[in-house]
Amino acid sequence: MRWSVGLEAQGDRQVTHDEIVELADAVAPHGGIASGIGTDRYGAQIVVVAETREQALERGTATFRAAAATAGLPEFPIVRAEAVSEAEDDMAWET
Repeated sequence: MRWSVGLEAQGDRQVTHDEIVELADAVAPHGGIASGIGTDRYGAQIVVVAETREQALERGTATFRAAAATAGLPEFPIVRAEAVSEAEDDMAWET
């Protein structure tokens, strides 16, 4: 099952435009987008394949951490993590 996983990390300095562009490039192969220019947070929304929400969060977190490292971002603590399955997203659109 496909999951949309959203994560944010927060730290002690502002994230630059160039860093978020690098993060966006790193998450793009995972259907991802990045955010956080000019704030003390950086985040991404990515797509993973997993059987359960817990597995989706684990895979999403690993992908997010790897993308942040590729972008040269510091390993700030994750302050938000959520996962929505394709089925849940479809149901939300039906109501």
